[in-house]
Amino acid sequence: MGIQGRVTALLELGSGFNPDFTGRENVYLSGSILGIGRQAMDLKYPAIEQFADIGKFMDQPVKTYSSGMFVRLAFAVATSVDPDVLIVDEALSVGDGAFARKSFDRIMGFKKAGKTILFCSHSLYQVEAICTRVLWIHQGRVMMDGDPGQVTAAYNAFLGSESAKDDIQHLAAGVAQAGDVPLGAMKGHARLVKVRVSAGAEPATALDLVCGESDLDVDVDFASDPALPAPTLGVAIVGADGRFVCSAGTLNDRLVLQRQADGSGGARLTFPHLPLLKGSYWVHVFLLCEQAVHVYDQADAVAELRISQRDLQQGVVSLPHVWNSQC
Repeated sequence: MGIQGRVTALLELGSGFNPDFTGRENVYLSGSILGIGRQAMDLKYPAIEQFADIGKFMDQPVKTYSSGMFVRLAFAVATSVDPDVLIVDEALSVGDGAFARKSFDRIMGFKKAGKTILFCSHSLYQVEAICTRVLWIHQGRVMMDGDPGQVTAAYNAFLGSESAKDDIQHLAAGVAQAGDVPLGAMKGHARLVKVRVSAGAEPATALDLVCGESDLDVDVDFASDPALPAPTLGVAIVGADGRFVCSAGTLNDRLVLQRQADGSGGARLTFPHLPLLKGSYWVHVFLLCEQAVHVYDQADAVAELRISQRDLQQGVVSLPHVWNSQC
C-alpha cells in the first residue's frame, strides 16, 4: 500500500498534546509532530484559533480544559493542516452544540475538495451517503470491495443470516411514554422536542395494527437554529432482529420542512394501510441536517408495532399483486 501526501486521523484526538502546555503551545507541538515548520504553523495558527473558538483559554494549560474545549482544539488542529488523506472512525462530527455542525461541515468540505476520506463505520446509511467505494471487513478478512449500494446490501443480508444472529443487538422492550421521548445529547443546533406514534386513536408506545387495514401516523415536533438551513426528518421501521425494514425521509421525498421564526416546526408522516405482515416492529425517528447525513438528534424505539393479519401470507410485507390464470 502506498500513501501520497499528508495523513491526519480523527481517532484519539489530542493524543499528542502535553497537558502542561498551553493550547497555543500544543498547536505548534502538533505541527512539529506532523512535520510542519514553525513559519508554516504561524500562517495556520489564526485559522486554528478561530475554528476552535475557545477564546483566552488558548493561553491556558490544556489540563485545565473541559472535555468539550479539548475536543474543539484537537479537531481544529487535526483538520487545519490541509491533509490529503483524512481517517475518520465512526463519528462524522465531534463536540456538541453548534460545533458538531461546524466540524461536520469541515469534513464534508474535504470530500467536496476531492480529498481522500477513509471512513470506518457501522452506520450503513452514512456509508452509502458519502462513500464512493466500500470495503467490508469481517474478523480481519475482506469480504467484499466495491459499489456502496451492493456492499451494504450484502452486509445487511449477512446480518440476517444464521451465522450473524448472535452478534445482533435486539431492541430493548422498554420505551418512554408517548410524548416524553428521551432527547439525548443534542447533536448540532437542532433537537427533537416531541414524537408521537398513533393509529387513528391516542398516541401510544405499543400499537396493535392489522396488515393492510390500519394507518400509521408519526407526528414530530422539533426545535432548530433559524440561522441554519431547515433540517430534514427520517423515520425508520425496524424488525425484531434489528434490521431496517423500511424508511421514509423528507429529503428523499422532496419536502422542505416549514418553520416558525424561532426555528421550531413539525411534520406528520402517514403510512396508509400499513402493509407489514405479522410480527413486532419498532419505530425510530431521526432529525438530520439539510443534506440528511449529519444526525442532530434521534429517538430510538419510540413505539412498538404489533402486527396481525387475516390471511396466510408469509414474509415481511404484503406487496400489491395481480393473479392471472391461463390454460
